[in-house]
Amino acid sequence: MFDVIALGELLIDFTASGTSGQGNPLFEANPGGAPCNVLAMLAKLGRRCAFVGKVGQDMFGRSLKATIEAAGIDSRGLVLDPRANTTLAFVQNAPDGDREFSFYRNPGADELLREDELPRELLKEARIFHFGSLSLTREPARSATMAAVDLARSGGALVSFDPNLRASLWPGLDAAREQMLWGCSVCDILKVAEEELSFLTGCAGLEEGSRAIRSRFPNIRLLLVTQGKTGSVAFWGELSLFCPAYPQSNTVDTTGAGDTFCGCCLHYVLNHGLEALREEDLGEMLRFANAAAGLITTKKGAIRSMPELSDIQRVIGG
Repeated sequence: MFDVIALGELLIDFTASGTSGQGNPLFEANPGGAPCNVLAMLAKLGRRCAFVGKVGQDMFGRSLKATIEAAGIDSRGLVLDPRANTTLAFVQNAPDGDREFSFYRNPGADELLREDELPRELLKEARIFHFGSLSLTREPARSATMAAVDLARSGGALVSFDPNLRASLWPGLDAAREQMLWGCSVCDILKVAEEELSFLTGCAGLEEGSRAIRSRFPNIRLLLVTQGKTGSVAFWGELSLFCPAYPQSNTVDTTGAGDTFCGCCLHYVLNHGLEALREEDLGEMLRFANAAAGLITTKKGAIRSMPELSDIQRVIGG
């Protein structure tokens, strides 16, 4: 079986990289896409992973296929479409490493994945199935995502979901909230940024928001809330635990930090399950994930920038 299979967008993040001799802005073409970023971290940790999605049969799509294969991610579920363009995202970084996205996706190849293109038997071989909200923005990818969730669950997989709000990609915020709440309704593990939790629940505070989302969706067995430079919080059963971040002095790009965090938490769940976690377990999981998330911010891009296990252990002193 595969440890984790993820479905969603695989794209090029064009990251600002100075100016040319003529004064023109330069951009570095970094392979990315949140679900595949998660897999890249898991593959670094020795997990067997597979990706399901669609790219264009263009120079970017072929490059992305080669990239995930080089990262150790199974690409049998990746479709190359000769009639569609690979989705592109231009990323402008602020001095503190935070970023602003401009997407070229109307539609992008990832939105055109059809249900009949799903690798049905492959999806039944996952221990964990992971997806985000970008594959829910429009049809046919929305129906394909919903079918993939059903197929993975029929094979006994745990389901992991990351809302990953990108407001500009939705026809409106009400539509975004509706689809993201559907994702919450089918997942066992929810990884969400603090501001996304507020968006989904209407609650300003973390404690109030966490109670609201878990009360509405009792299927969520592990809730993971990231708080950027502050740290992260895990909720399991009656337990909740905050862990501070490991900020880096040389942060250049925060792209992929949340995905790195998510991949590390899924790695912990694969080792320990979701049945009998203790407070010390939550602390161990969050420390490892926070350290990895801090490290990736010191490099540009995501898939090719995942930290090594030895570097994560060095940060946490393990």
